[in-house]
Amino acid sequence: MNIALFTMDGILFLFRWLHIFFGVTWIGLLYYFNFVQGAFFAETDAATKSGAVQKLVPRALWWFRYAALFTFLTGVCLITGRLHMGFNFATSWGVCILTGMTLGTIMFLNVWLIIWPNQKIVIASATAAATGGKALPEAAAAGAKAGLASRTNTLFSIPMLFFMAASNHLTIVPDENSKFGLCAAIVGAIIAVLTFNGVKGKTGPMTSIKGVIHCGFALAVVLYAVIEITL
Repeated sequence: MNIALFTMDGILFLFRWLHIFFGVTWIGLLYYFNFVQGAFFAETDAATKSGAVQKLVPRALWWFRYAALFTFLTGVCLITGRLHMGFNFATSWGVCILTGMTLGTIMFLNVWLIIWPNQKIVIASATAAATGGKALPEAAAAGAKAGLASRTNTLFSIPMLFFMAASNHLTIVPDENSKFGLCAAIVGAIIAVLTFNGVKGKTGPMTSIKGVIHCGFALAVVLYAVIEITL
């Protein structure tokens, strides 16, 4: 008897299933932080916010960062399996998955290298102040850095989900004049500029919930337009 899950396709399916599971958890918490928690903190009293930062935020961040980690690792397993089976990035599938992968990888790095380290400072500051100590002077700057990276991840999440889905469900037909190198250069440059802004810049129009959603959809449209025009 042939068992489908014990074939190479079956193993890849299991990793894809887990990739989706962890991804839903990660992005769901990302949207919770940006669309729900942030607005609540802006309106609630200081004591309630302090209690939430000490007790709620660390729990949510644990699930958040490990969901990001396992989304990334299962994605690496998936792409490694596809490379082993052989495929060309200079295809509709390749361009879409590479764009989605690039955005997702930057988001993963933002979680572990910017958001989590800075949120630890914010949590430590709130805990110190609540137990009779002094708030850490670097907490405000750390919170701003984490907030900017989180807004950048929200921005990137919308086109990332678009291109991940497009890789298998939307075929972009290259022609004889397709310029895959130019496509990669333009898409890479756009993502690089926004990534740099997410580290050193400002939230700008992404400060509001409506603004970051609009910017995310606009970025998806721009990246898709670049791919269609160059291919």
